[in-house]
Amino acid sequence: MDLQLSDRVALVVGGKGYIGAAVADRLRAEGATVVVASRSASEDGGVGLSGVAISAVAMDTADQASVDAGVARVLAEHGRIDVLVVTAAPSARTLDPAKRSDPDQVAQAVDGKALGFLRVANAVLPAQRDAGFGRVVVVSGQNAYLSGNITASLRNTAVNVIAKNLADELAGSGVTVNVVNPGTVSDEPGAEVQRGAGGESSPTQIADLVAFLSSPLSAVSGESISIAHRVLGSVVI
Repeated sequence: MDLQLSDRVALVVGGKGYIGAAVADRLRAEGATVVVASRSASEDGGVGLSGVAISAVAMDTADQASVDAGVARVLAEHGRIDVLVVTAAPSARTLDPAKRSDPDQVAQAVDGKALGFLRVANAVLPAQRDAGFGRVVVVSGQNAYLSGNITASLRNTAVNVIAKNLADELAGSGVTVNVVNPGTVSDEPGAEVQRGAGGESSPTQIADLVAFLSSPLSAVSGESISIAHRVLGSVVI
């Protein structure tokens, strides 16, 4: 299927990470001009997973000035940002399980993931709205559906709530906003799903879904989509 991404400009925030690099390569394979944003981005961008040279821009999603400067640079160089994908967030491994209910850790986690996404979205969306077209996809996680760790639950739930609000604000504008919620991410995802857990997926599988949601062919908006099996044993009405 031709996803009609040729000549589209895509900004992948967190595009040097485990999931983000796969997303960047997938969009590039579809013909998109991909700009990778990260705190450690260098001027030359380096080389992607497929061995292709990549375009990059420095951006710290915790700093609005850094976000605004990075987005402005992409718009100045390419004229538009058709697709925004945000995968940037501190790794769950950086969260201290012993502090799962600690207000300071919760606040830092929400800022690092949910508000980081909001800062970038707020910087990109005006140009997309003016153009009458845009696709925004943010990677969150199935911890949004689970209790037991306030930090993990709240930072993902906040992403989903922010995305839904943005999607509703933009309804009918030609701009869509969606969330992809992985469970455990692994190069070789297992087929078995444990009760009370989500299914496993690979970065490549996530990238395939993100690519479709980034396409002009997708009319989906305002959705939080679980990739692989959604939490086994949960019912949402």
